[in-house]
Amino acid sequence: MPGDPVPPAEAGSAAAATRPGRARRCAALARREAPRTGLAVVFGVALGLAFPPYDLWPLSLVAVAALSLLARGRTARQGAWTGLVFGLPFFLILLKWLHVVGWDAVVGLSIAEALFMTVLGAALAATSRLPAWPLWAACLWVAQEWARDRLPLGGFPWGRLAFANTASPFTPLAALGGAPLVTFAVALTGALLAAGAAALWRLRGKGGLRRALPALEAFGLAGAVALAGALVPVPTKADDTVDIAVVQGNVQQPGMDFLGRPMRILDNHATATEKLAADIEAGRAKKPDLVIWPENSSDLDPFQYPQAYDRIDEAVKAIGVPVLVGALVDHPSKEGYVFNEGIVWDPKKGPGASYTKQHPVPFGEYVPFREQLSKIITRFQRVPRDFYPGDHTGVLNVGPARLGDVICFEVAYDEIVHDTVKAGARALVIQTNNATYGRTGQPEQQLAMSRLRAVEHGRAVVTAATSGISAVVAPDGTITHRIPEFTQGVVSARIPLRDETTLADRVGAAPEWALAIVGLLSCAAALAVGRRGRTKDEKGQQ
Repeated sequence: MPGDPVPPAEAGSAAAATRPGRARRCAALARREAPRTGLAVVFGVALGLAFPPYDLWPLSLVAVAALSLLARGRTARQGAWTGLVFGLPFFLILLKWLHVVGWDAVVGLSIAEALFMTVLGAALAATSRLPAWPLWAACLWVAQEWARDRLPLGGFPWGRLAFANTASPFTPLAALGGAPLVTFAVALTGALLAAGAAALWRLRGKGGLRRALPALEAFGLAGAVALAGALVPVPTKADDTVDIAVVQGNVQQPGMDFLGRPMRILDNHATATEKLAADIEAGRAKKPDLVIWPENSSDLDPFQYPQAYDRIDEAVKAIGVPVLVGALVDHPSKEGYVFNEGIVWDPKKGPGASYTKQHPVPFGEYVPFREQLSKIITRFQRVPRDFYPGDHTGVLNVGPARLGDVICFEVAYDEIVHDTVKAGARALVIQTNNATYGRTGQPEQQLAMSRLRAVEHGRAVVTAATSGISAVVAPDGTITHRIPEFTQGVVSARIPLRDETTLADRVGAAPEWALAIVGLLSCAAALAVGRRGRTKDEKGQQ
């Protein structure tokens, strides 16, 4: 009878027959997808090589084009897999500097970031059937970066296409729409190259110029986007200038234990400053208007340890000009919390105005859910205190200059740098301590971000690092002065001060939001088109 249950013996044999069939289908699927998966991995590695310290920026165009082609015409699920196997090797290459913390940290963060690329791959596949799909693909790259820059726990902006293109024809576009516009232009160019390549592939074996027009048009548009970026003028005219000196005191060793004995790093910076003062007195060097020390140049809280206060004061009085000092300062009322500060130290008045880092790094400078996670991951005990975030921008009057202080990883976040310039910064200072990641490529990646910020805001950018790379970047993104890693030294330079703002300063985050929203709307359109097509098929079958 139809309603009779299947005897257990028959049910078992049916299941056994199903399993080999399913296994064969899975094996066939794996064989069919293996070439596409392999290519996605290869081009994910290529995108990693586009970033510092390798600096092969043309590979960013090639990688974007490859991902567009690999996802084109696929289902959303297939596109998601392609995005994942593309994104994971990309972030493993990009973030390998985290191995000083542990390779599990590299893998864990890479997987978390690759999940955003998984969604991007699905979205690229879904929108690839729409007209003008290269445009939607470029908007989706911006949307992916928009989400990754903010989520979770304030986001992690490393790996934006713009940060691989800080010395390319696309770089000047930063002055018009910031990093998001550079990403959009790079992604659009890459997607147009993919469209041209796809059109040529369809033409194989078919002659005729008329048939080749779609490919030629796509390649022509790609070249036009790159040319348009190269022709954008970068405002660099100075309203005033100031003479600065950047002190790189150096540390004892790279890695997690760079601090060495207490007072050693502070003494390194004080000694280098006093040597500069002696050279000035002897006529071997010109006296600057101000001096910049890096993040954590005082390894003890000068307000809690008199010996640290006195050592800073001696060096500042010796040089005779204001010094911007980086120090960790205990929170006055919350035990277990510290401020990561830049402090203006005057040779006559002592410590004055200060800036507190607004965006501490999760799991590096504070531990979210500390009580719960510390029981599972004992390594978090190496972060004994949490950094307390500041609540205002870092515009500081240091001698005759109104500088915008940005501390370390904050240079990666658009809104922090934008708000600092908007508040009146005439030049930017990046105080950083990259000693943990010395000789890993991370300092080069961070310096590339400083180059992009210089163009974006039309400001000179001064990077002061404890162990390197300390550098001066002109408003056009050119590195004019540089001290190698793990070298004690001083950079003396005259930098321009500017009051005029760029178009990117005036429009703020509007281009990013607009492009991201267009990308999301393209996904909605693809979903609607897909549903309409399925409805027509169902009616036809009836």
